[in-house]
Amino acid sequence: METFEEAFKIVDNKEYPKQVPILPLRDIVVYPGMIFPLSVGREKSIKLINQVMEGNKMIGLFTQKDAKKEEVETDDIYHVGTIGLIHKIIKTPDDSIRVVIQGLERIEIKKMISTEPYLQAKIQVLKEKKSESVQVQALMKNLINLFQKVVSISNYLPQDLIIASMNIEEPEKLAYLVASNIQFKIEEQQAILEMIKPKEKLEKVTEYLNKEIYLLELGKKIQTNVQSTIGKSQREYFLREQLNAIRKELGEDDEKSSEVKTIKEKLSKMNIPEEAMKEANRELERLDKLPVASAEYSVVRTYLDWFSKLPWDKSTKERIDIKKAEEILNKEHFGQEKLKERILEYLSVYKLKKQKLKKDEYPRNPILCFVGPPGVGKTSFGKSIAEALNRKFVRMSLGGIRDESEIRGHRRTYVGALPGRIIQGLSRAESNNPVFMLDEIDKMGASFQGDPAAALLEVLDPEQNKDFRDHYLDVPFDLRNVMFITTANILDPLPSALRDRMEIIELSSYTIEEKLNIAKNFLLPKQMKEHAMTPSQMSISDDVMTEVITKYTRESGVRNLERTMANICRKAITKLQREGKKSLVVDEKIIVEFLKRPKYFPDTEVEERMGIPGVAIGLSWSQVGGDILFIEATSTKGKRNLRLTGQLGDVMKESAQTALSYIFANAKEIGFDESIIENTEIHLHVPAGSTPKDGPSAGISMATAIVSLLLNKPIKERLGMTGEITLRGNVLPIGGVKEKIIAAHRSGLKEIILPKRNQADLEEDVPENVRKDIKFYFVSHVKEVFKIAFDY
Repeated sequence: METFEEAFKIVDNKEYPKQVPILPLRDIVVYPGMIFPLSVGREKSIKLINQVMEGNKMIGLFTQKDAKKEEVETDDIYHVGTIGLIHKIIKTPDDSIRVVIQGLERIEIKKMISTEPYLQAKIQVLKEKKSESVQVQALMKNLINLFQKVVSISNYLPQDLIIASMNIEEPEKLAYLVASNIQFKIEEQQAILEMIKPKEKLEKVTEYLNKEIYLLELGKKIQTNVQSTIGKSQREYFLREQLNAIRKELGEDDEKSSEVKTIKEKLSKMNIPEEAMKEANRELERLDKLPVASAEYSVVRTYLDWFSKLPWDKSTKERIDIKKAEEILNKEHFGQEKLKERILEYLSVYKLKKQKLKKDEYPRNPILCFVGPPGVGKTSFGKSIAEALNRKFVRMSLGGIRDESEIRGHRRTYVGALPGRIIQGLSRAESNNPVFMLDEIDKMGASFQGDPAAALLEVLDPEQNKDFRDHYLDVPFDLRNVMFITTANILDPLPSALRDRMEIIELSSYTIEEKLNIAKNFLLPKQMKEHAMTPSQMSISDDVMTEVITKYTRESGVRNLERTMANICRKAITKLQREGKKSLVVDEKIIVEFLKRPKYFPDTEVEERMGIPGVAIGLSWSQVGGDILFIEATSTKGKRNLRLTGQLGDVMKESAQTALSYIFANAKEIGFDESIIENTEIHLHVPAGSTPKDGPSAGISMATAIVSLLLNKPIKERLGMTGEITLRGNVLPIGGVKEKIIAAHRSGLKEIILPKRNQADLEEDVPENVRKDIKFYFVSHVKEVFKIAFDY
């Protein structure tokens, strides 16, 4: 390998090759005379360096036009560059290499020879033109002065460069020194390299340097202004403090003092508990001492805003008129007589307590929890109670809440902290005795941020909520005046401690007759009004309305029915305007035109399965109401086995096994040969396989389906049944009787088998108009079920 001195002999003797490999450079222009380190990472470039080190160590250094481009072609580089000599290479752990290269002379590409494995080209050396004119000397002197100014202003250039520039005699070398050390654009640096005359190079560098000086001086000026502004702010702060002192001497209030005074006056007019008032005064003293510009000032100010907005002693004047309340409930709701009666009882007891209690005493009322399927009026009943009592109504949806802070609030140590939604709701209501509805209480969840259900334990306990302490306020607030009502679809997700604090009132599904009445008297008039229609423009008969209810909706409530009414109104308006008519009588033909083909066929569903051995009709209940359940049984030759399909839960599977065990144990008594059982695999399927099903109430239905299959005898037509079965054949009571009976009535069933111990539920809960259309059998043993189902 050649020594450093030998390398410079080559330079001095001008022994440059006519053909060199090309190394594309990113974001740098190499000038003659420069020695600089270069990091090489591209595979082609590394290969080039390794091969050059085995030869004369000379390469062509040409700058890329686009630094982001990885694969470089001939047109991607400038054609004027510098021939360089590699002095040293260092390999790094990341497989790249670092090289120390010296720029020797300007060169120009004359012809590209190859592109693989790297670029190679024929070159021509571009000699620098000599010039020693007075004008060039003057330009050099001026450039040195400007460069000295830049070095003194900037923070990134060493002072040694000033000495280096003063000792350069060649004009082109001075231009290259300045251009390589100042942060010019790549295009500007390349332009300087391509210039031939020294005078042009100096003029161009001088032009660029003047721009750089302007930018540096402007930046320095901005920095000076910023520092003076900070100093000015500090000066203003001291002057403001002096001004406040002068105002105090004159007896005048500043803006902050006026704000504190306003809050004090507002709080003094309220009847606030002693502990809360003590905390408010403490925060007011802090606010008075804090400067307005302080970050803590806005935190304290926001706290006092919330504090002063709360209805500490502000309540709505109640009106407890039982007759008026009954009128409001009947006006706004049809059916649900059990719930209406309980609400009236609640209000009556509340009224009597209010009359007998002393002024400072509060009636201890139960927390009502309305449980029922969607769309049966749970939320609207809460609004009616508020209207009956002449109280404000606040609704808080708990669906999806997973953070305890939503109930209790965030502590003030957190940025952007706010009170919990209980306190926020009372603040919006501007009353401390609203009807506060906690909607969808069964939809809450727990997470690492806490359990909101646990936070509600204090809110819903009359013994504890007199001192409810929100984390943000951190003072007790009395919630005893608030009438809390909760709603849920199911109770299973609720913790037992929370359930224990509430009185559960179940809302059942609507019957077809109730839906008909609701549609006629509530939903249709409401939708006609919302669609700007008058009663004379459209009429629908009861038969047509019943057709819509049974064939186009299937739900426990009336939400889909209301949407269907809205759809009919829109279609009717369009038809009237299209045909130029003034009124429209909606009949069955128009309903099909408006709503297309029916979605549900209650009669057909039952008829299709009648007269087939191994098919029984069960009754089910879920959080969205009741429904009928078809249970199908079939058999194949094989070992004695039971296969279950239809996405059945564990309890339902156990019911099927229990039914089968009873049947096998009592085969002779039921009426079939035991040998059939030993060589038969029974497959039990419950259709609607994508829907999960569980519960013990399908026990007698599954037993009847299996017996029907083994006897090859169909079950009595339009007969439904529900009840839990034991290994001894006893039929146990079940829940959801009303919803199941209404679903059976809706589906056109004429006879139903129920557990004997559910007879009281039938007579108490199921409407008379439903009971009269269905014949009921009450059984205590599965033998009775078989006798009814097969006419033994």
